[in-house]
Amino acid sequence: MDTPPFSELGLKPELLQAVETQGYERPSAIQARAIPLILGGGDIVGLSQTGSGKTAAFGLPILQGLDLRKRAVQALVVCPTRELAVQVCEQMHELGAHLRGLSVIPVYGGAPIERQFRQLQKGAHVVVGTPGRILDHLRRGTFEPGEVQVAVLDEADRMLDLGFREDMEELLAGLPPERQTLFFSATMSREVERLIQRFGREPEVIRIEHQTVTVSTIDQEYYECRQRSKVEVLSRLLDIDPPRLAIVFCNTKRAVDDCTEALLARGYTADRLHGDISQIQRERVLARFREGAIDLLVATDVAARGIDIAEIDVVFNYDLPQDPEDYVHRIGRTGRAGRSGKAVSFVFGKDIYRLQAIERYISSRVTRARIPSQERVEGRRADMLFDLLRDRLEEGEFDNYQEYLDRLLEQGYAATDVLSAMFSLLREAYGREGEAIAEDRYPDGPPREKGGRRGERKESHAAWDNAGFVQLFISLGKKAGIRPGDIVGMMYGETGLPQGSIGKITLKTSYSLVDVREEFAEQVVNALASTKLKGKAVKVKFAQPSRD
Repeated sequence: MDTPPFSELGLKPELLQAVETQGYERPSAIQARAIPLILGGGDIVGLSQTGSGKTAAFGLPILQGLDLRKRAVQALVVCPTRELAVQVCEQMHELGAHLRGLSVIPVYGGAPIERQFRQLQKGAHVVVGTPGRILDHLRRGTFEPGEVQVAVLDEADRMLDLGFREDMEELLAGLPPERQTLFFSATMSREVERLIQRFGREPEVIRIEHQTVTVSTIDQEYYECRQRSKVEVLSRLLDIDPPRLAIVFCNTKRAVDDCTEALLARGYTADRLHGDISQIQRERVLARFREGAIDLLVATDVAARGIDIAEIDVVFNYDLPQDPEDYVHRIGRTGRAGRSGKAVSFVFGKDIYRLQAIERYISSRVTRARIPSQERVEGRRADMLFDLLRDRLEEGEFDNYQEYLDRLLEQGYAATDVLSAMFSLLREAYGREGEAIAEDRYPDGPPREKGGRRGERKESHAAWDNAGFVQLFISLGKKAGIRPGDIVGMMYGETGLPQGSIGKITLKTSYSLVDVREEFAEQVVNALASTKLKGKAVKVKFAQPSRD
């Protein structure tokens, strides 16, 4: 059964605008049930699998209840790992993108504690972090808990499994007793139950049942590629093994539009489906897709509901879904009616942890695949053109042109020259120009430390790391007395970036250029929209032209 839209959950316009911007039209089951209860002020226990949308379930009502005029920590989110803390912090920033002055900072071990001191001293509305480091700040007096109104234990069972029980108990005991406490866990173990009994105030239990999933008939693989390389990688895969019909899933309406336009510009027959498409247009697009008039359907999850076409050969996860259940729904559109199916996902950076959550959910491994090289694509295209030309010759399609062929031969052109010209013309008609991408240097994925697990990158490999950065323009430079340390301090202090997000800094006379990790660049530009550097107004925007 469909959940009610976000607009019916009691959220204010700024939050609904952020949800709309991200393209999420309806809440997940945990969001639909938890948000009204949290807005009502009661404690809850949310029992659902990792990746079911829990961050927005507690993040949206927390953001709604903040007093942004007060520079004090009003909400605390405790996570088992630094990776999850960073991920939650980023999503809170995205959900609060239209809340002026919002400050959400990550606090975790392994990062310089002095920088966290400075961020806490400036004042933050929400702190997201790991138990040990938050408790460290509490003991040092650098984290003042007196204004905390909401405390969230995200993945409580996992924190207990990692041995954080005593830290969590000491931390919760140090918070105001009248606070609201939100427990989220995949399981209700005896230890989780004890924690809830001690620190919860008659919480309401929300249980989202884990559905049995079957994906054994679908060949699943993923490619590691950055955002700007996705269209080229998708094009190469389409050229090497052209599907009869394929669906390309994106997480937002904007991504659907951008992907569709890029595919059309490269000569593919594609069309789109998302929430802004009228019902009449939707029916027209689906009819053309069923008939094979278009090969590629680019869509959001909600827009693709109800599509039941047995001949879909492959599903592409252009953007990896937030919810593992959405992943199952997506790839279940291929491999129907006894046919074999294929699912391809594009993954980069923090997506690897979301992929691991999906693997746990489906109890199956998704195989990493090697990005096809340009040479391999060219070879495959040449083979296909040869087959096309041979078929046309066998069908007698060129019989009417025998006169012209004879005239060319009489004029001294060799048969091989004529054949080469025909291949050239066919290639122009059916081929496309490829482009080099950074992943060509590392087709097996980014370098990893010896013995490192999947997703752990070897930061010393600058060639790959640079590929994950974009360049930002800052309107102040040497003339204004700016130093690299000033820029680093501004970015980390004002935006809550995780360590390692800033790369090369180039100071010019009247401006500066800074490399920032691609996944955080837009967050930085938005966060620094009205910031001063050394007392001077500063503009931050994407540098032009962008580097590739």
